[in-house]
Amino acid sequence: MRTAPLTVQARHDALEALRASADRGNELDVLVIGGGVTGAGIALDAVSRGLSTAVVEGQDWASGTSSRSSKLVHGGLRYLQMLDFTLVREALTERDLLITRLAPHLVKPVSFLYPLENRVWERAYVGAGVALYDTLATVSGTRRAMPLHRHLTRKGMERLFPDLRHDAAIGAVRYWDASVDDARLVETLVRTAVSYGAHAASRTQVVDLQTTPGGAVTGAEIVDLETGEHLDVRARAVINATGVWTEQTEALAGTDGGLRVLASKGIHIVVPRSRIAGETGLILQTEKSVLFIIPWSRYWVIGTTDTPWEQELTHPVATSADIDYVIDHANSVLSRPISREDVIGSWAGLRPLLQPEVKAGTSSAKVSREHTVASPTPGLTVIAGGKLTTYRVMAKDAVDFAIGSRATSLPSITHDLPLVGAEGLAVFQRQAKAIGARYGWDRPRMDHLLHRYGSLLGELIDLVDAQPSLGAPLVNAPAYIGAEVVYAASHEGALHLDDVMMHRTRLNYEQADRGVGALEEIADLVAPVLGWDEETRTREIAAYRARAEAEDAAALEPDDASAEQVRLQVTDLSPLQPLAKRETV
Repeated sequence: MRTAPLTVQARHDALEALRASADRGNELDVLVIGGGVTGAGIALDAVSRGLSTAVVEGQDWASGTSSRSSKLVHGGLRYLQMLDFTLVREALTERDLLITRLAPHLVKPVSFLYPLENRVWERAYVGAGVALYDTLATVSGTRRAMPLHRHLTRKGMERLFPDLRHDAAIGAVRYWDASVDDARLVETLVRTAVSYGAHAASRTQVVDLQTTPGGAVTGAEIVDLETGEHLDVRARAVINATGVWTEQTEALAGTDGGLRVLASKGIHIVVPRSRIAGETGLILQTEKSVLFIIPWSRYWVIGTTDTPWEQELTHPVATSADIDYVIDHANSVLSRPISREDVIGSWAGLRPLLQPEVKAGTSSAKVSREHTVASPTPGLTVIAGGKLTTYRVMAKDAVDFAIGSRATSLPSITHDLPLVGAEGLAVFQRQAKAIGARYGWDRPRMDHLLHRYGSLLGELIDLVDAQPSLGAPLVNAPAYIGAEVVYAASHEGALHLDDVMMHRTRLNYEQADRGVGALEEIADLVAPVLGWDEETRTREIAAYRARAEAEDAAALEPDDASAEQVRLQVTDLSPLQPLAKRETV
């Protein structure tokens, strides 16, 4: 397989292909709107069937929900309480496919404790549920990817999680799921699709859908947000995978039909790993849903919340009340309570909650408990709902519906299509010790690099061989080496400093200063790759500083409305106002 980099030139070539599609006879088979995990999965599914495919995204790849999740790939243990066995089995099948075949470098096992309170019946009830969870994974048809669950006494529980309060539980059930860097999963999906021939353009916004006099969708008008150029794109099928922007995109077709989607906000906080003594995660029942305490890299990720969101969709923010809620619920079981001073980062994301009814005149093709595929008008397919874990199934369903009867002769093959970085991973894992010795990278550094890049690590090594200084850690962000920053711009499609800080690295929320201290160094590495002059470099640094200041200010506000107002006031100072303020489809 030829692994294609996401470069500025590749984006330019994609826009050229989109421009050429306007000529009769050059129409695309599939145009995908939305570059989150669902849209990226659809692009890969479509191009791997032999269909000419393009995917466009108004922001950076994964900028919405798909970079703001709980970063878990899981079956959904809580759905067993709802007796939704089919959904759980489907998710467990996808989880195990990702961890064994499709993306073993990105998706890693993580264990959780389900603490048991002092109730006679609880151990049997929870144990039976988790046993069923394991059984549904076993019958999924794939080889077992996770250990079986275990019952733990109080002493066994305390050995695994010393900071679990002694009186919080009489014991626990330990079970396994998986974690993932969600933004990297999306970028990897896009890159895999491009490697098979798809055209991909981020920072490219759909502003209108083209229709026939009878209302059938035949393409879209898009605008390159980097240059302001408008382009007409023709496609035999247009697929709307825009999540919380679903209804806005539907409306561009001039139809009242479609799916109904509401936005619900969930937030997470980040705490240093050293602050809480534990070797495994926790899952806690709350009055609203569940709370996870997740071991993730050098940190604990704790969340989430579930509250209605009625503000602007592009930049949800965590409020003071949100952060306090998560801290309070975590402290209900921690022997050493955490405080606001322990929180080094946070993020907020919007879940696209699919409403059960479809709008009048809509043809609904497939309905599951989690996602729906429908058509509000001929030529336009809409998919909404779902979860990160089942993105591949959602993509298959969307493409099946979009191409109709052709799906019989062009079935999906993504269940057997490893993502870039997966093939050859085992070789690099066996060579890890020698590679580390050669470049001065210790085992944690090698684990970090292999987890992020898999067998694509060879491309980073090429950068270091050409410029040895890139093998050294960043001075003010030592978790990353310089080659990772250069690679973000040279191979991973980053166009702005914001893209590097938010989605190629996690500096926005894994350092207390949101990575601001490393901005100058990172800008110096990115500027030559992207061809920035000094004015552009200065503007990019100022734009990210404004974002960081806005998010910090918003986190001190008590509610969404006031946090949004503060964020807008601060962000308005940014030299990149169009990037910071525009609404995206």
